[in-house]
This record gives sequence, C-alpha cells and structure tokens, in this order.
Amino acid sequence: MPPTPRQQLEDIIHEEWENRLRENPTFATACGDHRYNDRLPGMTPADFERRQQTACGLLARLRQVERAALEPADALNYDVLARELTLQIDEITFGAYYFAVTKSAGLPVYLPDIILLTPFNTPADLQNYIQRLGAFPRLVEETVALMDEGLAKGFAAPRPALAGVTEGFTRHASGASEDSLFYAPFKDQPEGLRAAGRLAVQGVQNAYRRLAAYLEDQYLPKLAADGACFTMPRQADYYTWCVRRFTTLDLTPQEVHQTGLAEVARIRAEMEAVMKTVGFNGSLRAFSDSLRSDPRFFVHTPEELMKEVALLMKRIEGELPRLFRVLPRTPFGLRETPDYIAPNSTSAYYFPPAGDGSTAGFYYVNTYDLASRPLYEYEALSMHEAVPGHHLQIALQYEMTGIPEFRKYADFTSFVEGWALYAERLGLEMGFYTTPYTNFGRLVYEMWRAARLVVDTGLHAFGWSREQAIAYLAENTALSMLNIATEVDRYISWPGQALAYKIGELKIRALRQKAEAELGPAFNVREFHAALLENGGIPLSVLEDKVSQWIQSQRA
Repeated sequence: MPPTPRQQLEDIIHEEWENRLRENPTFATACGDHRYNDRLPGMTPADFERRQQTACGLLARLRQVERAALEPADALNYDVLARELTLQIDEITFGAYYFAVTKSAGLPVYLPDIILLTPFNTPADLQNYIQRLGAFPRLVEETVALMDEGLAKGFAAPRPALAGVTEGFTRHASGASEDSLFYAPFKDQPEGLRAAGRLAVQGVQNAYRRLAAYLEDQYLPKLAADGACFTMPRQADYYTWCVRRFTTLDLTPQEVHQTGLAEVARIRAEMEAVMKTVGFNGSLRAFSDSLRSDPRFFVHTPEELMKEVALLMKRIEGELPRLFRVLPRTPFGLRETPDYIAPNSTSAYYFPPAGDGSTAGFYYVNTYDLASRPLYEYEALSMHEAVPGHHLQIALQYEMTGIPEFRKYADFTSFVEGWALYAERLGLEMGFYTTPYTNFGRLVYEMWRAARLVVDTGLHAFGWSREQAIAYLAENTALSMLNIATEVDRYISWPGQALAYKIGELKIRALRQKAEAELGPAFNVREFHAALLENGGIPLSVLEDKVSQWIQSQRA
C-alpha cells in the first residue's frame, strides 16, 4: 500500500529534523542531542547552497502531501514546517549569510554559551569537546572568507552592527589558556586531558585573535562608520521580507511605522499622567532625566542588584496560579551577565534550558554600569525575561509531548516576544506596579517596544541615521543613554527582529479582548492562557485561528 498522507508527512518531518541537527551541531547540543558534540557547522558558500537545495527538495515533497487529508494536529505541523523551510530558502536566496558576524549573530559570538549546554561527564565527552574546539580555527577561516566574498558582492554591514564584537573576541583571545572560560571543563581532569585541553584552547584563542584582527584591520575600515542599515542587493525587498518573517503577518514597513507612531502617542499620554500624580511639571524628557539621577532607584554593588531581583522573582512566582492553570516543571535560576558581553548587552536576557532537561533556564541580569540599571524597571523586566514571560512559555513548549521535535524548538519571535511583552502587562493583574515609579517603569518598557516599530522601520526603510534613532528613543523613553545606544545598534544589526515584540503583544491583547467580548462572564483567564500556550510558538495568523476555535469550544 502507498503511504498515507500522515506517513508521508512524518517521513519528511523526520528527515528534515535529522538534517537540521547534522547541519547545525551546536543547535543539536542545545536540544539535548549529543551525537554531534564533536563538530561545528560549515560556513562556506557551498555549505549554504547545499542547505538550500536540501530545503527546496523537502519543501517540494511536502507540497505533494495531501494537506486536506490530515488531522488538525498534523495540518499544523505541515504549516509550521512549510513556513520554516520557506524562510530558510528565502534567507539563503537573499544572501544574508554573508553577514556572518554581527553583535547579534554569528557562532563566534555565541560559542561560549555552548559550554553551558555540553555534558562533561566522561572522557568521551571531553574528547568530543576537544574536537569541537579544534574545529573552531577552520570555522573562523571560513567566516573570514565568507565576509570577504560578501564585501566583493556588495554585502556591507554598517559599522554599528559590529559594535563591541571585537572587544569580546579580544577578551577570549587574551591571557593564559588555563584562565580561559573554554578551559574550565579540563581543570579537574588527568594531566593528559588537561594538556590536550590547553592545546585546543590555545587554538581557539589564536582563532579569536585572527578574527578580531581581520575585523579591525580589514573589514571594519571598509564599512560606513555612521551607517544605519545593511547595504546589499535587493535591500528594500530584504527588509520587507524581514518584517513579514519576524511579525509572521503580511505587514509593510509603512504599516508597522504608523502603528508604532500611534502606540507611542498613546503610551506617552499614560506616562505624562503618571508624572502628574507625583507632581512633576516639566517635560517627559526632564522627568526621565530626573529619575536617571535619583539615587533612590539605584544600588551600589552587583550583589545588591541580584538580591533585589531574587526577592522580586519569588514574589512574582507566588502570584502565578492566579492567572495560570498550567505551569512548567523546569526551574529557572539567576545569573549575572558574563563580563565579556556585559558592556554591549541589554539589561537582562533569558537563556533557555537544555532540551534534555539537564540544565535549568536562566535569567541573566546585567550588573555592568549600575548607574544605568534603575530598580523601578525590574518588575516589568523580570516578568518579561523570566515568569510569566520567557521561562514560563519556553519551558512549557520544551515540555510538550506528542509533537515533532522541530515544533518544540520552533522560534516564532512574534509569538515568543509578543507573549513576554504581554506578560509584563499581566503584572497589573498580579498586584504589581503599585507605585507611580514602578508603573512608570512598566510604561518605559512598553514605550521602548512601541518606539522600536518607529525606529527599526526608520533605520531600514526610511533613511534614518543612527543619531536620529538615538534622539527619538531619548525623547520618548526613560531608558539610560547607554541602553539607548546599545538598543539602536542592536536594531541596526538585526533588521526586523525588534518589530516582533509589540506586534505580537498587540495581537495577543486583541485576541484576549475578542475572547472576553464573545464569552462574557464565561471567560476564564486561566483557561485562555492555557489555550494560548498549548501549541507552543506558532505564527500569529495560526494563533488567531486557534483562539477562534477555542472560543467556539467554550461556547459549546
């Protein structure tokens, strides 16, 4: 008998997943699959061409599957896989891989994170790690060749897209090999492994030194020092594609820009109302400046900040059952942002757990330049990065059963970041933001994400300069100037990604309003949140259909 449509789909899903792990060994490690822990990916044009051809072949086979004959759960798998394959094909077609290193992208930037997810339980684990480190010099040479070829073909990053990258690479390259963070797994091993580890780490240090020198001496001098967007063939088409990719909606840059302007105006009015409650009569900019210089809102040591955040997180966790019927089993912890990225990193970020459950999730708090870390921001920031934001959503997704592996690790930014921004607002329902200042901090963060819609499209679609973007954020947010400059450089280096937060949050809020209006007294927020999260990260258009189906089921 010929295979059924479901069997055809399952075969394609299995083949695609195995290929994905093979082509992306560090991703495999993060997923808890350790078969490729001795490898790093290839970075030659031929590698990307092979990946594109494979994706095209899989997509063609997928299109031959009779979707109408699939059950709803399989149809969802079909749709998500089709989207992911199409995005992979399109991204390679645009040639985005020529921007192999920016402050927001590139394996040399993220390689240190792999240590957190790699097992070091046996001599074989350490041998695999040695081989992986041994592959890094090859990867760096391929990266250099790729970026050189990109320049020759008209692919030029703006210099701010690499702000701070070389400093981080130089830090990895300096000092004795035994003091390198890459050497840490060898410290308690027999001398034979320690010697092999030292040699491998020295190779990594030399490779980082080579990459830093290439960037400083050859690549950066050829870039526009004040450039605010990538230059490449079909740049406008690429950015329009980035908008659709990250929002998962059929939006134009102009539509996003206008949405941002409207949201900035709305939130600004709310911020000005808070100013009046504390008796401040100046401008929003002056109020923001006064908060930035008020010693009440700042701590003096990293330890103080970490204690403040730890206490806050325990208070938040205690309120979660009021809004959530389903909570993740996977715990999360607090860590300081590593010093090698802290100066050019945001105030906090989330690092997900290992896919095999061997590590927790972690909420990283930046303790660099404490004068830029006001305490009134941490209620919103913590709800976004930890719970009920990223950790709650991502850990639940990793714990899902009965779905293909690729769905567990699907990363639809508009859903993931939209949920986290929506989670900030849930603090109002959980009894937080009780002072004018913490409520202002919440509005600061919401304004920050709304202003991104204006700034990101301004930079990449409407000719804004870096200085213009910085001035707009300084005028409309209470972020510190360090954070503002860091954020603008991030938008420059990652076109479209910053749009996902506010667009996703607006969609989720609209879906909740729809559910509340149609269900009336029968609306249950705990059940609504369970329905939002039960399929993991999915495109917003698909989420809208799922919520509509849930509303109908609640009526029934």
